[in-house]
Amino acid sequence: MRAHRYRKSSSVLNEFNARIHGGIVAMLIMSALLLGRLFYLQVVNADYYQVRAENNRINVTPILPNRGLIYDSKGTVLAKNYSSYALELLLGGTDDPDRVISGLADLIIISDEDRRRIEDALRVSSRFSNIVIRDDLSEEEVALFTSNAYRFPEIQLSAQLYREYPYGEITSHLLGHVRRVSEADLQRLEQKGLKTAYTNSDWIGKVGIEAFYESTLRGQLGLNYVEVDSRGTEIRLLDRQNPISGQNVVLTINIALQQVAYDAFADQNGALIALDPNDGSVLAFVSKPGYDPSYFVKGLDTTTWQQMLDSIDRPLVNRASSGVYPPGSTLKPFLALAGLEAGLRTPAWSMWDPGYFSLPGSNAKFRDWKKGGHGQVNMHKAIVESVDTYFYKLADELGIDTIHRYLTRFGFGAKTGIDLPSESNGVAPSREWKKRRFGTPWYPGDTISVGIGQGYNLVTPLQLAVATAGIANGHSLVQPVLTKAELDPTFKKDSTSITPTRVRPLLMSPQNVKVLQKAMEDVMRPGGTAANAAAGATYTMAGKTGTAQVFGLKGEDYDENTIDKKLRDHALFIAYAPADDPTIALAVIVENGGHGGSVAAPIARKVFDAYFKSQP
Repeated sequence: MRAHRYRKSSSVLNEFNARIHGGIVAMLIMSALLLGRLFYLQVVNADYYQVRAENNRINVTPILPNRGLIYDSKGTVLAKNYSSYALELLLGGTDDPDRVISGLADLIIISDEDRRRIEDALRVSSRFSNIVIRDDLSEEEVALFTSNAYRFPEIQLSAQLYREYPYGEITSHLLGHVRRVSEADLQRLEQKGLKTAYTNSDWIGKVGIEAFYESTLRGQLGLNYVEVDSRGTEIRLLDRQNPISGQNVVLTINIALQQVAYDAFADQNGALIALDPNDGSVLAFVSKPGYDPSYFVKGLDTTTWQQMLDSIDRPLVNRASSGVYPPGSTLKPFLALAGLEAGLRTPAWSMWDPGYFSLPGSNAKFRDWKKGGHGQVNMHKAIVESVDTYFYKLADELGIDTIHRYLTRFGFGAKTGIDLPSESNGVAPSREWKKRRFGTPWYPGDTISVGIGQGYNLVTPLQLAVATAGIANGHSLVQPVLTKAELDPTFKKDSTSITPTRVRPLLMSPQNVKVLQKAMEDVMRPGGTAANAAAGATYTMAGKTGTAQVFGLKGEDYDENTIDKKLRDHALFIAYAPADDPTIALAVIVENGGHGGSVAAPIARKVFDAYFKSQP
């Protein structure tokens, strides 16, 4: 019995000892694994986890740079910054942004546009990014929030710089505007490798000079390195990398001349481009109507946005560089030059004008604007009195291929290369273009319409101004430029001058160009279609009037007194001065204005008067 009990005790003891040994081995293995893990974390991968720890402790927040200012050629500020306050949501401080924003909305107005922008930002923001809830608070709103700030620990009141455009709609299509960076902007910036240069509370140029010179005006972000707690609440500032302000931009525009040009349109819509024909510097750039850029800076509500989109006046369309119109009779000097250069006309060649033109073998009549015709007509008279029948016949003899070749020399049908982000090509029609566009052949009647600037012809006011400058200087097509220089705001660096570039020589006979110049001078004298606009001027002008049909008449007589205003003809005028040594060339279009001589030319006269009055 004793032996049995002994053997049983021994067995239990052995089992116990085995468990003890197993436990010790297991502990040794676990200790080895733990020590190995600690060695891996603290020695092998120490740098990596140190960075991770620092990132959890340190919040890197951007500091927006001061955006560069925009000046006119005389030093007048056209776009500047002002300080105001915004409310920012600290995402690291809340797990329920919707609740916070809804609570704030009971205190301060948050528009539907603000809510959409916030929703977009929430989708792309990092945990510790700040999102702007409301921009440009009034003094009353700042005071109201400050007194209730204890209720919103997740929201901070921050001072920010906002964009201001002192001349409002007068410069709206020239300068454009800035807006808060959108999700679409961030996606586009990411494709260009620039996403890290912007935050979702940042500003970006959307159109105009603001967009084209975005990289110049923008500057570089600064950085604050801030210690935060587990909820993202700021504890202290650890380090700061100061931002670099954007460069200032000086334009070639004279704002006083811009004001005169805009006001000259009165209650009519249209566009005017004035430039120096010798170097392409743009002196005035008008598209009317404009819009208030502050709408986009402060936040555009849905109702206002829809009203702008639905407006019959299309205030968002940049008519000067993106609007396209039939050039009407303003195309005639260029067609006449084509006839001279092609050898199909001489200045002395003349024809009898009965008041209409018919194609060989056709009874259809293309009528002149003057019933009964102009009698015997040479090139000079054809331009001075704007004789349609002369150009019907000339266009028919030239043919569309030759017309196209010479019109493109003056830049028609192609972008001018102006320093703006968007510009229309217009249309300098050809057989190939029509086939490609409509899938139909070119007909002789198409050419006749082109002869008086109708049909498939489409130009921008900017193209017309550049082409007119080519006649004015007599030898070169200049590239229009809006920017004169870029300036370092700290004045530590020299300014960068921007030199306009001549695109190409016209490669046309100087004698032939002089024929056109003389005729355009006489357009402004008694007997010419714009004589009244030049009366009493202390300087000489050269110009050409134009009237462009908006729609085709089917056997009916045109009566502007009975027709709907939006269906009336466009009024156009091109000109330069002084005629013997031009320093300014321009193009004017008045939408549905009627006659170029009586409506568009007087606008040009006001601009010329203001320009020469300002000259030393």
